[in-house]
Amino acid sequence: MEKDILKKTAEEMVAPGKGILAADESLPTIEKRFDSINIESTEENRRAYRDVIFTTQGIEKFISGVIMFDETLRHSAGDGVPFPKLLASRGIIPGIKVDMGAKELEGSPEEKLTIGLDGLYERLLEYKKLGARFAKWRAVIVIGEGIPTDKAIELNAEALAEYADVCQKAGIVPMIEPEVLMDGDHSIERDEFNKKVLKETYKALRDKGVYLEGSILKPNMVLSGKSALKQASVPEVAETTLRVLQATVPKEVTGITFLSGGQSNELATARLNAMNKMGKQPWEISFSYSRALLGPVLGAWQGKEENRKVAQDAFYKRARLNSLARQGKYAEEMEKE
Repeated sequence: MEKDILKKTAEEMVAPGKGILAADESLPTIEKRFDSINIESTEENRRAYRDVIFTTQGIEKFISGVIMFDETLRHSAGDGVPFPKLLASRGIIPGIKVDMGAKELEGSPEEKLTIGLDGLYERLLEYKKLGARFAKWRAVIVIGEGIPTDKAIELNAEALAEYADVCQKAGIVPMIEPEVLMDGDHSIERDEFNKKVLKETYKALRDKGVYLEGSILKPNMVLSGKSALKQASVPEVAETTLRVLQATVPKEVTGITFLSGGQSNELATARLNAMNKMGKQPWEISFSYSRALLGPVLGAWQGKEENRKVAQDAFYKRARLNSLARQGKYAEEMEKE
């Protein structure tokens, strides 16, 4: 394991003013997104969509890396240049989603356990040859009546630690994503689950001997449940999230890149901005967004080549605004520009 290379890559992933694009939708997920604009999820349509995104001029000023799906990592731009090579030529680090999704947890069917450890090392070596320098694994934690259970938290933490260890042995930076879902009617005050999940995750990572300086955390922000009667304000989300992270995430971790799951474009950006305005933290505070960067792109593109420029403009705008939020320099009125 080349620790200095892992650390350098992790630092590049959270370079000042930059964040990560999550373009790693699985086939069922991208099909749902395409259904929303009434286009068929064919392999060529999926390639063409990613081509629109990855060829947007100037995004390297705001985007440090891109997480791709297996199929996307193997695809090429319209001119025949493989996507990983195209991104790397612009200083954007190619990454790869490596988990195989979540299955029902035995004995607790409402909970999930992420799978994909079998054959992971060999897959990582292939992905590395294709150009990937970091990977992502998502664990899913559900809040509900009597859940999450200790078993679900511990088993997902152990899987994340095993994945991270295998990544580093393959010379790949692990992005660690323990997502506490915002589904439900819980208030933001129920942040004890977020604390417990992160504590267990870092206990498992330490027990496994994972090199934390060569890793990135991709957590959820601490939010009210999406069906809660009272939704926490932007400052409340920022303050609660940072308080939870300060109590659980070791300072050796290079960076924290938030997921945007379930949040509107504007709220994801505003909440990130609020955190970065609260002063320097032990780790870089950045973003690893999918919908909050790409939602407007899909609507603008509509599967039509003639819409390429307007779709790219929509992506450039969201990337620029999140770059500003990454620096605590975003303002709501910028949305109207």
